[in-house]
Amino acid sequence: QSCCAVERIYVHQSIAEEFISHFKAEVECFKFGDPQDDSTYLGPLTRAAQIEVLQAQVQDAVEKGATVICGGEADARTGFFQPTVLTHVNHGMSVMQEESFGPIIGIMTVESDEEAQRLMADTEYGLTAGVFCQDQQRARDILKPLKTGTAYINVCDRVSPYVPWTGRKQSGLGSTLGHEGVFAFVHPRSWQIR
Repeated sequence: QSCCAVERIYVHQSIAEEFISHFKAEVECFKFGDPQDDSTYLGPLTRAAQIEVLQAQVQDAVEKGATVICGGEADARTGFFQPTVLTHVNHGMSVMQEESFGPIIGIMTVESDEEAQRLMADTEYGLTAGVFCQDQQRARDILKPLKTGTAYINVCDRVSPYVPWTGRKQSGLGSTLGHEGVFAFVHPRSWQIR
């Protein structure tokens, strides 16, 4: 339910099986509960209506060939939605095109950096993009042409007050945070004197 949360994952086919296995195991450890309890990792959704959005995304993906490898269920009474991981996804599925604002992720296998880059660019949104890679220059090369406000390398879901938080495309106008964010709240005045 964070605007900078990871929405889609593209993983190279050479490591996909191992990655998906570890990712699923990690997600299955998430503890549901009271958000004020320090041991809780995942609280309820902020809006009950969001459960329907997530259910529709899961249903759409499954109908189009995706596999639910964990989660996929909701409890509308409590507002919780199980962390959901989908594989065998594609860009014809809403989960890979629309924002979820909930604990749902699609993992898509790719054959090359170029394919990953093309798929990362195939969205109307442009808040963030990230690459996890041992070679930082390779990560920069993948991220550089993408139209995003923030590019992450080996990190994600992080906001710093020292740099602008801004989006591209349908991910908002203007900036918050950083020098640019401060100036979004001032009104300059021009004085013309003779």
